[in-house]
This record gives sequence, C-alpha cells and structure tokens, in this order.
Amino acid sequence: MNELYQPIETLAGVGEKRAAKYHKMGIHTPYDLLFHFPRTYIDYTAPVMIDDAENGLPCAVRCTVVQKLAPSFVRKGFSLYRVVVTDGVSDMTLVFYNTPYTYQAMKAGEEYYAYGKITGGMLRREMQAPQVQKVESALLLQPVYPQTTGLTSAMMRTNIQKALTFLDRAPFETLPVDLRTGYGLVTLPEALHAVHRPESKQQLDDARHRLAFEELLQFQLGTLMLKHRTNIQHAAPMSADTKIDDFLGALPFPLTGAQSRAIRTICQDLCQQKPMNRLLQGDVGSGKTVVAAAAAAFAAKNGYQTVLMAPTEILAQQHLQTMTDFLAPIGLTPVLLTGSTKAKEKREIKKQIAEGTAQVIVGTHAVIQKDIEFASLGLVITDEQHRFGVAQRAALAEKGGFPHKLVMSATPIPRTLALIVYGDLDITILDEMPKGRLPIQTFAVTGGYRERAYGFIREHLDAGEQAYLVCAMIEESDTLENVQAAETYAEELKAGAFSAYRVGLLHGKMKPQDKEAVMAEMKAHEIDLLVCTTVVEVGVDVPNATLILIENADRFGLAQLHQLRGRVGRGSVQSYCILVTDSRREDARERLKIMSRTVNGFAIAEEDLRLRGPGDFFGHAQHGMPPLMQAAFCSNMPLVSETQMAAKQLLETDPELRSPALQPLRTAVLQLFAKNGENGLN
Repeated sequence: MNELYQPIETLAGVGEKRAAKYHKMGIHTPYDLLFHFPRTYIDYTAPVMIDDAENGLPCAVRCTVVQKLAPSFVRKGFSLYRVVVTDGVSDMTLVFYNTPYTYQAMKAGEEYYAYGKITGGMLRREMQAPQVQKVESALLLQPVYPQTTGLTSAMMRTNIQKALTFLDRAPFETLPVDLRTGYGLVTLPEALHAVHRPESKQQLDDARHRLAFEELLQFQLGTLMLKHRTNIQHAAPMSADTKIDDFLGALPFPLTGAQSRAIRTICQDLCQQKPMNRLLQGDVGSGKTVVAAAAAAFAAKNGYQTVLMAPTEILAQQHLQTMTDFLAPIGLTPVLLTGSTKAKEKREIKKQIAEGTAQVIVGTHAVIQKDIEFASLGLVITDEQHRFGVAQRAALAEKGGFPHKLVMSATPIPRTLALIVYGDLDITILDEMPKGRLPIQTFAVTGGYRERAYGFIREHLDAGEQAYLVCAMIEESDTLENVQAAETYAEELKAGAFSAYRVGLLHGKMKPQDKEAVMAEMKAHEIDLLVCTTVVEVGVDVPNATLILIENADRFGLAQLHQLRGRVGRGSVQSYCILVTDSRREDARERLKIMSRTVNGFAIAEEDLRLRGPGDFFGHAQHGMPPLMQAAFCSNMPLVSETQMAAKQLLETDPELRSPALQPLRTAVLQLFAKNGENGLN
C-alpha cells in the first residue's frame, strides 16, 4: 500500500501521543499532512542590520555568535540562556527561555539567522525568544503551520519533510497535462514541495497559484455537476394557473418591486419539470421571509408541503411567528419542529407531517432526521445557507426525492464569489428596501468616548427603546474566555453605568432553551440592554431595539459587522450603531470608515472581499466547501474566472469526468463532495 495513505503513526517521530494531536486536527495520514498548508512564512530573505531594526517589530538578522553567557536558573523550572551575536557592526543579545537545546547547538564563530523583535536602546539591544537557524542550511522562507497545543511548527516541518520523501517515491497528479499546460500550472508534487519548502518567493507564488487553482476548480466542478444532475431530475411540476391573490391581498404592507419580481420568478420555477435550485439573496431587512411565505402558499395550493429550515432555534421560532402571521389569513397553520420540542408534541407533529395535514413545517436540523417522513414534500427553504452548507441542503432534499429548493441568505456576497459558493444555484437578489426603513446611522469612536456613548444609550432607554452591547469575538466561536468576558462586562454594567436598567446576557455556551428565554424577554421588553457575544448576529428580530454598541470592532470583518448592525433598524424609529476601537492599524480604520459611510450590504461585501480575500470571507462557518486555504492567497478575481472557464470546458466534453485522463480529478471532486449524502456526487 502507498506509504502516503498509511496511518500517520508510520511517519518516523510520530508516536501515539503526537498522532492523537494530529487526529484532533483532522490529519490521519501522511497524505493529509501534505495538504496541511502553512498559514504564513517567516521571511529571512531580507535580513536587516541590528542598528536599522525598528524596536518591537519582527525582523530577521544575519549574525555571528560572539559569546555564550552562562545560563541563569531563575527558579525551579525556569531558566534563561543568553548568546551575544554581532552583524559585523553592532552587537545584541539573544535571550532564550527554557530552551537549552537551541543554546547548546549554537557555536561561537558560526553564522545564524535570528528572527524576532529587537528591543532596548543603542547600548544594549536584545532579541527575546528568537527563531534561529544556521545560515548554511537555512530555509529562507520558513513555513509556520496552523497548530494545536503540544504540536509545534518545528515538529510539523520535520514530519512533513518525511511525508515529502514518500511523495517522491510515489508521485501523483490530479490535473491532466493539457490543462496544466494551458493554464501554466506547475505539477502537484512540485507545488507541494514548494509550498512546504520554498526556495524563492516566485517558486512559492507558483505553488500557491497551482493549489488555489485546483481547489477552486474542484469546487466549481462539483457544484456544476450537482446542478447538471438536478436539471435532469423530474420534480412534481405545479400549475401555472395557481393564484395567490388572497395571500397577497392579506399582507399588511405593499411589496417592493424586487419582492414582486422574486415571487413571480420563484412561482415560474415551481411550475417547471426540473427542480428549482435558487438563491434568494437580500440585505438585512429587505423582506426575504414574505417571499418565502408566498412560495409556501403557492406550493400548498398545489397540494405540496414546504419545509423552512433555520440554523438556530431562536431563528426558527421567529420564522414560525412570521410565517404564521403571513399564512394564517389564508388558512395555513405552520408547525415547529426543533431539537427541544417535547417528545409527545414531536410525535404528533411527525404524524401530521406524514399524513400531510401539516403543510408548512418550520424547524432546525431536526427536520432532516431519518425518522421524519413527508406526505408530499414539494419545497425546501433554507435560511442563512452559508451556515448549513451543501451537505445539510442535500440531506434535507433526500426527504422528498427531488423537491424544489430555495436558499435564503442575508449575508451579502459579491456576485462573483456567490457564483463559486452557490455554483449549483440560480441567483435572485432583493435590491430594494421596504418603504419607511430609515438608514442606520453608524459612528466609529475610540474607547475614550465610551462613557459618552453610554450616556447616549441611556437617553434612548429612557425613551422606551432597547439596545445591544456586543463583546468582541476572541475566536471564531464562543470560547470560554469570550463567555467569561461577556459575563464580567454584564456584571460591571449592571453595577455601574446601567444599574438603573434591566441588563440581560446572551452567549453561545448557553443551553438553547436559556437562549430562547433571554430572547423572549428581550422581545417582550423585559430586558432594556442585552449584553451578548456574536450569537445575536443572525436574524433575531426586535423592532424596538434601536441602538447597538460593538466593543473592539476592529476584531470583526466587515460582513460580520454589517450582520451585527442589522439587529437594529428593524422598526420605524431612527437607529444607531456605535463601533468602539482603540486600534491604530490602518486596515482596521479603513474597515470602520467603510461601515460609517454606507449601509449597503453588497457594497460592504465587495470591500470585505477586496480587503480580506475570498478565503476569509466565510470564516469557519461554511460547511461542505473546501477551506479555500490557498485561494485566500489569491484574492484576484481573474483566478475565479479562469477556473470557471476551465470547469465548463471540461464538463462540456465529459459531463461526469469519466475519461482516463480525468479520473484522478474526478476522484478528488468526489472526495470533496463525499459528505453530501445520496443527493451528492457518487
């Protein structure tokens, strides 16, 4: 068997404990390790002179060991090791903590690269805890890997070097020669060697380009193949003569032109033989739910059931209320099915679904459980699709053979990027806001204005309005540290600036029923000020909330800031967003200026793409798509266009990629989409 596919333990130096740490990161074989790409590189290609180094900024210095000072044993378990070095003009001291091996390996008179932050004055300069490597064997672009506790980049570099020798003994390639030649791509073995051990920046750029190209190509091939398979399936067509005038006439507000066009397009899709596969994209407050309700009404009048799936119980309950408000006047009563639905009630709802008496079902992932049977599922609607991903969408679709699918997202995505992420969907955009919505006024301030901001919030609370205070995200999800910070913040506000008001707390580590209880209190105005982490980001609707203050706003991307800002401005009263930051970084300031300048989510999304690149756009929330790790390095859209063109050309000549030359690529695409259930690629 190929060494690359043996257990990771077969690598020299990887014992049981280290293997367990690799498993924790999803790395089980040497092959997996080869595709664990560096997150950045330490650049030794342009070393500076000691005197020219800026205090406190990382830099590389080429230096010679002058003297090794005697170790200092500060206390038990803590030792200092100092080495005096020179660049030929000036001296400095390298300070190592508890690293005797590095200290012992360094020899007087030998040349080294040292990388770190230089501190001190002209008379005494130090570099503490530097990265050190000998000049004669140095990697001038040294990879730094995403890692976990007890597994360092140095360990990974050693293990990956061994995995590369396995690759040399059994090289493989996924792209056919003519495709590589046509797009000027290096081979896969060349790219993997270069991304892990680059000899020059050009070699690294070529490797990244090849890996990014293939990652985007595989995803686009998969989504186009899914779209092709959907197009040749037969959905139960609905009647074009169906009227929903009673639904439209019962609405308490006039539809925007964009909403009317979207409803017309969706109803036309529902009357086709092939299943609808459509993305309904609209900014916060653009009125997507009424479009979804219209589609559900159209399906019900044709004798079909509709499922609306939301990512959280809070959002599912909100959708139930909204859908009920829209559909009750025409005799439809939506039911709710979530993980916390009581057993007796769940049995009754399942029975109604199976018998067809429940025509509109709102729920969380609970609606895709295997024991749920539908009488006549005709339409599947998923909300905040980027939080479900392709796999869950396919699992829900399996419930009804080939139902029509409508995907809703309030996360504005630049159209070019949407074509990658939603390559298997047609796109409809709600680009008008309902009349009466006032633009949210946004201000970016430093922490020095916090007390004034608190005073401004109190004025609005005194006027009977409500507000949110959002704690900055420490990691991608609510960590223990983030929760503790929110709890401490809430207690301080209760005891201090907002002691006269009802202060609530909401964070992602709370039980679903506790979150729902807090949001119910917020909606019922039993809470004046809600301190929260980013769990409040998606969809929660409290029209009386008119003000949101976001602490350390520089830690958020533009898309997430825009989503958070969308928690206010949902009523007819003027709303405000205050962004607090003390960051002096130019990119942070630029992001907050953009937020203050516009409330157009699509303009913000374009700026977010420009500033952060597509790889970062969805964070870790996007399921069922590749990490776009290499594409993150290539934020230029020409690469997207190239891979789209290449995917279409390949599928025009071979729709299933079954020719011998394309078999390796087909296998890679199948592996990428392997979690998509029976409706995935197989």
